[in-house]
Amino acid sequence: MKKIYIVLPFLSIAFVSAQTKDSAALISEVMIDAYKKPTTFISSTKSVSVVSENVLNQNTPERLLESINQTAGARMEERSPGSYRISLRGSTLRSPFGVRNVKIYLDDFILSDASGNTYFNVISPELIGKIEIYKGSESGDYGAVTGGTVLLKTKDSDHLSANLSIGSYGTFNQSFDFSKQIGKHFLEVFQNYYQTDSYREQSKVQRKQVFLKDNFQYSEKGLLKAMLMYSDLDYQTPGGLTLEQMQFNRKQARLGTTTLPGAKQQDAGIRNKMVLSGLSNVYDFDQNFSHFIMIQGSYVDFENPFITNFENRFEKNFAIRTHFNYEKAWNGLSLGYRLGFEGGINDITVKNYDNNRGIEGNPQNFDHIKNTSGFYFLSQKLNINEKLFTDISISLNSNSYDWERQFPGTEIGKVQFKNQWLPNFGLTYLLGKGLSLRAKIGKGNSAPTNEEIRSSNQEFNTDLKPEFGWNKEIGIRKQFANSIFIEGSYFDFRMKDAIVRRQNEAGQEYFVNSGQTVQKGLEILLESKNFNFKNDFFSNFKFRFSGSFYDFKFKNYQQNDNNFSGNNVTGVPKTTINSLLNFTFFKKLSVDYSHFYTSKIPLNDANSVWSESSLVGNIRFAFPVNLEETELNFYLQIQNLYNTDYVLGFDINAFGNRYYNPAAGRTFILGVKMNF
Repeated sequence: MKKIYIVLPFLSIAFVSAQTKDSAALISEVMIDAYKKPTTFISSTKSVSVVSENVLNQNTPERLLESINQTAGARMEERSPGSYRISLRGSTLRSPFGVRNVKIYLDDFILSDASGNTYFNVISPELIGKIEIYKGSESGDYGAVTGGTVLLKTKDSDHLSANLSIGSYGTFNQSFDFSKQIGKHFLEVFQNYYQTDSYREQSKVQRKQVFLKDNFQYSEKGLLKAMLMYSDLDYQTPGGLTLEQMQFNRKQARLGTTTLPGAKQQDAGIRNKMVLSGLSNVYDFDQNFSHFIMIQGSYVDFENPFITNFENRFEKNFAIRTHFNYEKAWNGLSLGYRLGFEGGINDITVKNYDNNRGIEGNPQNFDHIKNTSGFYFLSQKLNINEKLFTDISISLNSNSYDWERQFPGTEIGKVQFKNQWLPNFGLTYLLGKGLSLRAKIGKGNSAPTNEEIRSSNQEFNTDLKPEFGWNKEIGIRKQFANSIFIEGSYFDFRMKDAIVRRQNEAGQEYFVNSGQTVQKGLEILLESKNFNFKNDFFSNFKFRFSGSFYDFKFKNYQQNDNNFSGNNVTGVPKTTINSLLNFTFFKKLSVDYSHFYTSKIPLNDANSVWSESSLVGNIRFAFPVNLEETELNFYLQIQNLYNTDYVLGFDINAFGNRYYNPAAGRTFILGVKMNF
């Protein structure tokens, strides 16, 4: 089969193009290697999951939530439409909104800023063709995180398509995607517009995005890539409710009190305009030696009218990544090295005003923060006779920030965190055909982000320290006769100085280091290929089951007079079980039937309040109609099929017991995707 190679700043991937639309491609054809000599998914030393196009199709067009939640160890939450969080093995401890402690890349480029914060919600899901999720610290190529790394891949084949859909609560989505190889250039133009009134008061969303890329093969040895993305996201935030308020009226926004107004009265929301552009170049000096370099910049204009203030953030970001790659194969051995550097600067001006019903009032505080971070990395891969695979890496990570209070008064400071050496070692051994055993140990470190250094209480928390810890895990992968794939992983992660969110009585968050956590877990995946029954009525069938079973505990955690040692880690369910069944009837009608089970969740560090467990079902029907050179794919999606009362994102450790952000009941999306 013909293989296509995609060179990334941190990874090279080979996959079989003929099967990219089939989730069964994951079980045998996805190949992962950083040095252009592909090894199969079975032999990867990393704890990695791949979200294929088949799994992505079960989403409604505006979000990636269901697809990511089909991955064991990954959890995406939605406090309200447009307000997303991603946790890998429990890292939502730190995320009231946005994504922290998880590194996000888009093709060759970096979405995360130098402080570790990512505006994940500016990305239109329809832009993404595949996702790779690396769980746990990958401190060699990816730097200092303890949660994990997510690689978003745009599409890489010629196509011209348009999508149009409408749905419940005034939902409207429109997109256009064009890509084509023109001479030495591969061009893509993508545009998306999405809006919804949503199901709760004060929860409207509007997103506009344009994405351009050009991959220029200027010689047999060189490939230059250019990218430009503009996103304009505007969403309202209804705020959390108490249990009694949610039971009385699930659709209401946060109510006012005798001392504070409500979310609707203050027009609470987030308006985020972001421009990201970059250039990358890879050059192969010969078949063994190559060099990669990437430079990028971004600008963010961020507004957040909140209950107690109106915040403006103006962010300028710059990043660079470069590395040399070398590989050599001889006599059954393959050896590869990578030596490089990645660094960035995050420069922010933050201005807070009184919030006069959604309008800026008198100034409160004006501040400036400059984050600088970077890491040098060296990694080695060894393949002995296609039986034993090792992956050894080490990185030296630095992180610091300067801060200045500009109003009222003046005050300056600088915090330099201690440089961290972060080693990582992985090993995989093939026990037999389609059967591998792997082991891994690595150290992770994650410094506080700018949103945690200066959180919404408008105070600089210079005592906040990075969290760090060692992760040990073992795993097994087995493929049966190219039809069934099974994977199991057990990990034990001991984290110190874990960063945890708190709220004051005004609803403003702040962050503290919470001693130690012991995070143990089992993750499983069972997946099938596409079974073709050669039957006109019941044509095809495939399935996917995943589960996460966690025992996360606080250790040596003292909060004032309260000792929370031994309590369950806040915001992390013990059990999640997910399923996706794909049916095809009459060789045309496809049905995606999915379920998501989440066990009860501790909502505060004291473990005195727990959520209810939930089971949510979704279903999607799709039917293609061919009209000469145009294919129309009509689809109907029903979310929350059983009309379950549940919550998709909790406000953990919320003041006044306002933990709950209720999700919508049964909703419908009707649309058509046109391929020309």
